[in-house]
Amino acid sequence: MVEALRQRGIADETVLAAMEAVPRHFFLDKAFEEHAYQDKAFPIGNEQTISQPFTVAYQTCLLRIRPGDRVLEIGTGSGYQAAILAALGARVYTIERQEALWMQTKNLLSSMKFSTIRCFFRDGMKGLPDFAPYDRIIVTAGAITVPEPLRQQLIWPGGILVIPVGLEVQKMHRILRQKPDEFQEEIFDAFRFVPFLEGVVARE
Repeated sequence: MVEALRQRGIADETVLAAMEAVPRHFFLDKAFEEHAYQDKAFPIGNEQTISQPFTVAYQTCLLRIRPGDRVLEIGTGSGYQAAILAALGARVYTIERQEALWMQTKNLLSSMKFSTIRCFFRDGMKGLPDFAPYDRIIVTAGAITVPEPLRQQLIWPGGILVIPVGLEVQKMHRILRQKPDEFQEEIFDAFRFVPFLEGVVARE
């Protein structure tokens, strides 16, 4: 898997080492385990997916994680992206809007001894002001626009937000906060994500 990522242009060796260190098959349903290291997305229930490894690596490279960074992740999903961030030395605060998925993933990450990941059942549109500001924020769902609370929860100067923006297809955006009211924005390649939705879904 890691060699395939290199061939697709992922050059950050620290990110590649984290991808190699975290066993992706732990985050998949048993039915997909034998395909875990292919560059494919898979369903994880609750109409959500685990992103393909290339997408995870791509977003992680754009974040420029440094050991000790406080990172807010919007869209816990399977927990795989959070685990990669933790493997890079980040302290991760991750939000999931689906209660059933939040409980399942919280238990999984705990069983895998990821002590630097904290999981929250919240509305990701609002971010997590309780622990703001964050050095980095990553959104793992396709947004129509960039939620203002996420911009405001970035540290300055130097806070980075990575978020896919668009309708059917999203362009990856990287937003750098220089001052309280000054943001620089870069736009990168196109991807397809599940939609970034408002509110929460309680467990039935």
